[in-house]
Amino acid sequence: MVQRAEQVSKEVVMAKVKMKTRRGAAKRFKATANGFKRKQAFKRHILTKKSPKRIRQLRGCVMVHVSDVASVRRMCPYI
Repeated sequence: MVQRAEQVSKEVVMAKVKMKTRRGAAKRFKATANGFKRKQAFKRHILTKKSPKRIRQLRGCVMVHVSDVASVRRMCPYI
């Protein structure tokens, strides 16, 4: 009778499962106060046909578009 009371009073505590970060996304995006920043595309190879102006404009980082922020946040929950 005592054993049954002990078993009923014990609570089953389930540990919260941590979400995994998509490692490829974590390497591509950095969090800022206003969203996420990313590098520009189309600047890795085949640069000979691109004008110097176009290459220069692809140099910096840009913000992730508002419509893509939710998916980036799901891929990188702890950034």
